[in-house]
Amino acid sequence: MSIGTEEIRSTLARYLDRNPDEADHLRPLSEAVEAGAELTSRKEFNGGHVTCGAVVIDQDGRLLLIQHKALGRWLLPGGHLEPGDLNLPGAALRELEEETGISWHDAVAESGHDVTLVDIDLHTIPANPAKGEPEHWHADFRWLLQVNEPKVVLQAEEVDGYAWRPCTDAPTSKLGAKLATL
Repeated sequence: MSIGTEEIRSTLARYLDRNPDEADHLRPLSEAVEAGAELTSRKEFNGGHVTCGAVVIDQDGRLLLIQHKALGRWLLPGGHLEPGDLNLPGAALRELEEETGISWHDAVAESGHDVTLVDIDLHTIPANPAKGEPEHWHADFRWLLQVNEPKVVLQAEEVDGYAWRPCTDAPTSKLGAKLATL
């Protein structure tokens, strides 16, 4: 069974219970969930759609960032949901392995804890006329993972490079602040 609206709804509700100050920022996502929008499809452009990212910390407390070719920016590994994805954290693990070669066997939750949803970031994606895509938003569900001595093998089609950076270099200051408390 693939990811459905109910998983997105319940995951969002648990996240907002822990982070009520983010309700206004995530209002477009909440409204889309309540309206029954097809948020798992990368073809949903009436508002946006859900993506999943991996917040990967190594044994030295550094954050893994990849240089995304299409956007020309340093980002977390991650991307769109696929029909075969069984759950949201699994989608993040699949994207991590596709883009960096780090297997889900090597990316683990903090000892004694489940994989943690550390952040949901709602951001605008610019129009891409070459793909026939209008401007839309992504609600990126970001899952915290740890790795020890990872070997990175990049997906050359989408990624130009990678770097292990201080957590303060996270793509958003909101995520950076959350990582600083870990």
